Formats: sequence, structure tokens, C-alpha cells
Amino acid sequence: MRTNNGKVRNIIVSVYFLLIVLAIVLATVFSAFKDVSTHLWFTFLIFLFGFIGIFFLVHWIAKFFEYDSDGVKVVVLNKGLLLTDYVNYREYKVEFEKNRLAGFKFRNYIVYKSLVLSIKNKSGNIKHAYFNVTLLDRRKRKYIKQSLRKMLKENIKNERNLKINKN
Repeated sequence: MRTNNGKVRNIIVSVYFLLIVLAIVLATVFSAFKDVSTHLWFTFLIFLFGFIGIFFLVHWIAKFFEYDSDGVKVVVLNKGLLLTDYVNYREYKVEFEKNRLAGFKFRNYIVYKSLVLSIKNKSGNIKHAYFNVTLLDRRKRKYIKQSLRKMLKENIKNERNLKINKN
């Protein structure tokens, strides 16, 4: 199964556009805040840090996610959303064989959703890989969950068969 969230790129571009328009409007209307507060620089700094905070929050959440479980290996990829065609930045890619999956968990925070994959390495230790799935819609998360559950069932079944064959 292959899925990604490439279609949300236009939404993120629109959000950045709205943030820039909001900054321009606040800059032009800033003189009207003289009546509200006697500390003009304090008001300016509040708006500036609020805008910067929202800008970086959107930047932190806006990541491209791709999941590919076709074939023997599973490939899960997170990378930056806006400039990925030109610059390969913020990329995190995990490739593993299906029989190495030990578990998974979707975590749902208020403004951030993540996928945690537990993957066994060759020595038997478990490594956790974290992926940003905030911009992936619910239906696609459900399909990924079904695919990972199927892999886990197959892994448990294979482990039981190995134990029975050893005895």
C-alpha cells in the first residue's frame, strides 16, 4: 500500500500567504494601537513574537509524509513540505523489512499527530522511529494502521511457527 499527503501543499501555501497578509495588515494598523496601550514597543513585541510563534508552529507541523509497504520492505518518509522539489531538507527516512516490525502507535496531541514505529534491529534490540502525520487525513491513517496491524499479525504468526518448529 502506498499513500502520502502531497495534496495538502496548497493548503500550507495558503496558510503562509494568510500569515504574510496578516503581518502586513498589523504593520499598517499598528499606529491604531497607541490608544490601547501606552507602551507601544511592548505591544509591538507581543505581536511580533506571536506572529513568529505561529509561523514556526506551521513550519513544524507542515511535513510531507509518505508510506510504502509494497514489496518486501516498508519505506516511511518525512520531509519538508514546501521546498522539497528544489532542496532536500528535514528528511527522515526509514526502510525496514516487514518481519522486523515489533509494534506501532499513533499519538494524537492537540495540534500534532505522530506515528511511532518500533523496529527490531539485527541484534534483537528495538529502535523507535517517530514520524509526523499531522497533515495526513483520518482515512489514510486508518489504512496505514490496517497495513501495520496485518504485518504485526503475520510476524506473530511466523514467530509462533518458528517456536513450534524448534520444539
